[in-house]
Amino acid sequence: MSNDKTNDGGVPVPTTPVGASSTAPAEYPPASPAGRGMFGNQGTGDVSGYGGLVRQRKPIEEATRPYGSYFDEVRDALEEAYPDFNDAIEKVVVDRGELTLHVRPERIAEVCQVMRDDLSLRFELLSSLSGVDYLGAERRLHVVYQLTSMTYRRIVRLEVAVSAEQPHVPSVTAVYPTADWQERETYDMFGVVFDGHPALTRILMPDDWEGHPQRKDYPLGGVPVEYKGAEIPPPDRRRSYQ
Repeated sequence: MSNDKTNDGGVPVPTTPVGASSTAPAEYPPASPAGRGMFGNQGTGDVSGYGGLVRQRKPIEEATRPYGSYFDEVRDALEEAYPDFNDAIEKVVVDRGELTLHVRPERIAEVCQVMRDDLSLRFELLSSLSGVDYLGAERRLHVVYQLTSMTYRRIVRLEVAVSAEQPHVPSVTAVYPTADWQERETYDMFGVVFDGHPALTRILMPDDWEGHPQRKDYPLGGVPVEYKGAEIPPPDRRRSYQ
């Protein structure tokens, strides 16, 4: 039922919605906090919702044995095949049904070699190599290696962490040739330098591009886009809509 007022002749008379603002035509009806940006983000002028968005990271805790599934077998096999296991592996994490071995950066190529070649492990395929930026951490830049054993149908994740000031990690292209373009992409987007890579150049951005776009402190602004004579400003310069 309409809440509009009526005049003496019974004809409805339009009224201004409660909370409407003549300077913000998009605010009909009144905007709620959850309606601004994405995930309820407010106050940045960024309609993507990501500007100023803060997510608390859960501390990574080392798992205790028994891990369950095939995880204990993988650890035992690696520990037997790799004498420097205790020095190379910083922690073992089991979370959400997945096994992650956190490896010292300087040892990653050695660990990958053993993971591929040992008959009890046989992780023949590097199915994915990607970067993560945990802004605020001392070693904020992480490289994640997803290994697959086609022989035993198993999956294990390796992970290394370096600082933004010393972002050097040995390349694993000699062990897994598929790492070639994946390391280039991680270098391009996150600035991780893979020492020993045969041709570490940008793969997504122009060669003269400054910075690494997927780092969390990379400016959000971007490049203005012109479309049919109208210029669309970068996200941080757009007004917020409901």
